Amino acid sequence: MKLNAIRDFLAVAERGSLRAAARQTGGSQPAMTRSIQELERELGVVLFERTGTGVQLTPMGQVFLRRASSVQNELRRAQEELDQLRGETHGRLTVALSSVPHLALLPNALRPFRQRYPNVTMDIIDAVFPTIELDLRESRVDCYIGPAPADVGADLLVEKLFDNTRVIVGRKGHPLGQARSLKDLIEAEWISTSITHIAEDELGPLFAKHGLPAPRLKMQLHSTLSFLVGMVYSDLLMMAPVQWIMSPLLRDKVAPIHVRELLPAPPVCLIRRAGLPLTPAAEYFCDMMRRAVLHMDSVGG
Repeated sequence: MKLNAIRDFLAVAERGSLRAAARQTGGSQPAMTRSIQELERELGVVLFERTGTGVQLTPMGQVFLRRASSVQNELRRAQEELDQLRGETHGRLTVALSSVPHLALLPNALRPFRQRYPNVTMDIIDAVFPTIELDLRESRVDCYIGPAPADVGADLLVEKLFDNTRVIVGRKGHPLGQARSLKDLIEAEWISTSITHIAEDELGPLFAKHGLPAPRLKMQLHSTLSFLVGMVYSDLLMMAPVQWIMSPLLRDKVAPIHVRELLPAPPVCLIRRAGLPLTPAAEYFCDMMRRAVLHMDSVGG
């Protein structure tokens, strides 16, 4: 299978048109058509079907797209790895971080990484594991740092960076701000931070442990900005990592509600694909994030 054929296939899948894909790759439409036809003959399946506005992937094409994307991403990383091993400092780094590494680790890791790899383009995604799991498995994301489900599968490596704890937070002046027990909050409405695939698993077991009815989840959000807006402009509460009330970026916007119950948090982990090495730049970024753990405030570690 020719690499150019994979390139052409991905271009057609992205653009939805043979003509547009040919323009993108700098070739001609007839050459693009021949390339796709040869690939389909080699694979023994039809990858695209014509529509009124262009082409769309068949079910077989959807399956091949996932593999072809992974191949292209790994080939790009292989080239970057070789370049970086030769001493060059260009390339691309795509990482997904939850709110805790954003607030507690990235500030101490970013400067030394940029000094070592000034020409690497960084793509930092604000996300929790369920929203980027497929991208990580298919090599579109180099690594993820944040809380993780108990079992992520054997194809991913999980490295615990530190244990953590949580606190209940709401807007400044929240009417339940003086609550001192989860029991005082049974009428509250909650935001789910969606650290697992099932939102109810995040708060439900904690309330059940103390003999309380399941909390009323009214909003499911996936980024720090969404969490902040959701709390500041409503009476919704959230169980957030303790770093939220320690960060100078957020502590003036939200207030903790100090309940007597312990609020354990899943550990913050670094997750990457098993069996595939990171590029030197990605490995160095991970090292800087590991080192940043040592600089965390003792309350947050």
